[in-house]
Amino acid sequence: MQVTETLSDGLKREYRVVVPATDLDSKVNARLDEIKGTVRINGFRPGKVPVGHLKRMYGKSVMAETIEATVRDANAKIVSDHNLRLAMEPKVKLPTEEEAIKAVVEGKADLDYSVAMEVLPKIELADFKDIKLERLVADVEESEVDDAVKAIADQNKPFVPKGEGAEAKLGDKVTISFVGSIDGKPFEGGAGEDIPVVIGAKGFIPGFEEQLAGMKAGERKTVTVPFPDNYAKAELAGKLAAFDVTAKAVDMPGEVTLDDAFAKQLGVESIAKLREAVKGRITQEHTGATRAKIKRQLLDALDARHKFELPPTLVDQEFANVWRTVEEDLKQQGLTFQDEGTTEEAAKAEYRKIAERRVRLGLVIAEIGDRNQIKVGEDEVQRAVVERARQFPGQEQHVWDFYRNNAEALASLRAPIFEDKVVDFMLELAKVTEKKVTREELYKLDDEGLPDEKPAA
Repeated sequence: MQVTETLSDGLKREYRVVVPATDLDSKVNARLDEIKGTVRINGFRPGKVPVGHLKRMYGKSVMAETIEATVRDANAKIVSDHNLRLAMEPKVKLPTEEEAIKAVVEGKADLDYSVAMEVLPKIELADFKDIKLERLVADVEESEVDDAVKAIADQNKPFVPKGEGAEAKLGDKVTISFVGSIDGKPFEGGAGEDIPVVIGAKGFIPGFEEQLAGMKAGERKTVTVPFPDNYAKAELAGKLAAFDVTAKAVDMPGEVTLDDAFAKQLGVESIAKLREAVKGRITQEHTGATRAKIKRQLLDALDARHKFELPPTLVDQEFANVWRTVEEDLKQQGLTFQDEGTTEEAAKAEYRKIAERRVRLGLVIAEIGDRNQIKVGEDEVQRAVVERARQFPGQEQHVWDFYRNNAEALASLRAPIFEDKVVDFMLELAKVTEKKVTREELYKLDDEGLPDEKPAA
């Protein structure tokens, strides 16, 4: 086999590989000799079929297998011989002309192909001990607990009849029956009987609930409202619909007494225990926000301290992922780049910077983990799978099988675990001071709104 480097430009490498036809033929004969004991051909005893006969019958298929294995082994040897660390899978360019392919498969010509490789850059890690970080911490105020408990009470308020002749208003529940039509024709899913609608809860398409205000029990009216342009059912999206609505009953929110009886309705022992549980939940939320803030600071510090050439294909792939999300979000919200105060060209430039940052941080984190032998154990991955399965009650076995049989999906669980372990390792090395802040300060978004907090895996 002859290997010639044809390109060495930055992180890009290309090689021309020539494998003599005689080498391929030897490998084909060796493979045929291996399988002759397993094939059954009329007129021959098992293991006694001549290799020449086997070659006439199976030569082309075995040659195809041999070429595939030869290319794989040759590429691995190139990587090993040149001590390369690949950023992407090698891109192989085999002959495309029919006559050339035929000649190689028939053993009449050498296998001559090219392979392009993209390698990882050499990363010089900075001195992490001079990184200074500020851990923002917010205490859980009693007023926060009060507000959260009140919100729970509001969500669980009983509705009581408003009285004969009373008009519905914001916050009231109107029980309605309706039949919808578009251009005078009923449409699938457009009718309902005894449907409770809380005015202002935004449970229906925009503009529907507001038109129920002022209705009385027994009253009938036509509610005209357009379906959103991004409505889930494409056949209804953007269409103007008319709903023939009849109000069956009008109820108003009743009062809730925040006592032990109310707590027990929610399955909690007492109001004190309810407040304790609420405070615990808020504490967890604050802890998560604190970590997100300090992690962002750490990533900013790592990004500022490491500048190196990035594998272009990795950046292109990350940008494609980011841009796809951006376009989907705009479509779902029915917005344009102009609505966001920018242009598509400017937005692409901005999000490419984010993609570059993610790739850079992903490589730095991988390098830190590699040099410090930070590993993710199989038990940690299994716990992540179990946790994911718990999120889908009744489908646990399906989720378990999905991850067990999908290496890429399993890697998607492993990556954030690895990242968190590296972040924890880095926080131990950095100089971290603690600062008390208010809840508002803790949850205030950074200027960029944290769009690029997550490094590319």
